[in-house]
Amino acid sequence: MKSEDDTAGDPGSTDSTDSTVLLHVEGRTGVVTLNRPKALNSLTHPMVLRIDEALAAWAADPAVHQVLIRGAGERGLCAGGDIRAIHDDAKAGGSASAEFWRDEYRLNARIARYPKPYVALMDGIVMGGGVGISAHGTVRIVTERSRIAMPETGIGFVPDVGGTHLLSLAPGQLGTHLALTATTVGAADALLCGLADHFVPADRLPELAADLARDSVHEVLERYVASAPGGVLNGHREWIDHCYAADTVEEIVDRLLAQGVPAAKEAAEAILAKSPTALKVTLASLRRAAALGSLEPVLAQEFRVSCHALRSPDLVEGIRAQVVDKDRRPRWSPAGLAEVSGADVERFFAPLGENRELRLPEGGLSRG
Repeated sequence: MKSEDDTAGDPGSTDSTDSTVLLHVEGRTGVVTLNRPKALNSLTHPMVLRIDEALAAWAADPAVHQVLIRGAGERGLCAGGDIRAIHDDAKAGGSASAEFWRDEYRLNARIARYPKPYVALMDGIVMGGGVGISAHGTVRIVTERSRIAMPETGIGFVPDVGGTHLLSLAPGQLGTHLALTATTVGAADALLCGLADHFVPADRLPELAADLARDSVHEVLERYVASAPGGVLNGHREWIDHCYAADTVEEIVDRLLAQGVPAAKEAAEAILAKSPTALKVTLASLRRAAALGSLEPVLAQEFRVSCHALRSPDLVEGIRAQVVDKDRRPRWSPAGLAEVSGADVERFFAPLGENRELRLPEGGLSRG
């Protein structure tokens, strides 16, 4: 999402006076509060470094038994990275975005292997990078206000922050549906897709957070967990699993249009509005992520894809259309699926060179 304030500080700085991430220990819990509510708590590089530094310190602190992450304001946990900054960097041919992603993906890996319970309040908007700092955690809580998505194909990009790993693990072909259409889901569908674990009514979150100061999250949860309002995806499983099992994006669209189901037709139309290149790279990324299995090699693959996307015309054009000019009329290049060749897709997976690859210790620390 577009940044609306200038309080982030210099890239790479972990200045303790930076108020965009608030850190404190409350009883037995280390609390991270993303504090850019006017910008939907979108992530900057300094924020990522500050969170990572805090998690490293708390992992070694015996007084901290668990971690809680939440967003300031009423609108959401985090709407992702500041894509206007990525647009400007890509347009200028810079490298700041690649360095941001390197540290962001390392943070995602740390969260997934954190040795203590990591509790994410996925209230309100949780998209892109917001999914990366929450859905890899130990305890992922959604509310009736949750709106969760990996919307990257709409800006000429590909799901990252371990998103292709998470979506590849969703039941059947639900993850492929979410990735290609950039569909936003509520609490019940997030639970169905494995992006969250528990539903808690939004008005009970402050009380839950207060209780975490005194007790273990596993003791606290049973007092707050409720049944989520009904979702929509489970009723569409038959056509979703059939259509998205196809080998190509073109065949997926053909199958969707042949269903004679309004929701399937809407899905096809949503796909056809996205970047053809991003769609094909996304499908390949998901299939390869499923074969890779664990998170760390998937993050390394996503880093390659993201770095190559930085030099793709569709990323700049997609952000221009959605955020800069807001005309919602991207001019994709190539404009159609048939024009995107297998070689075009393979270029996104090409090695970056020994000194540029993302290196992560596979397995890492065990989860809390």
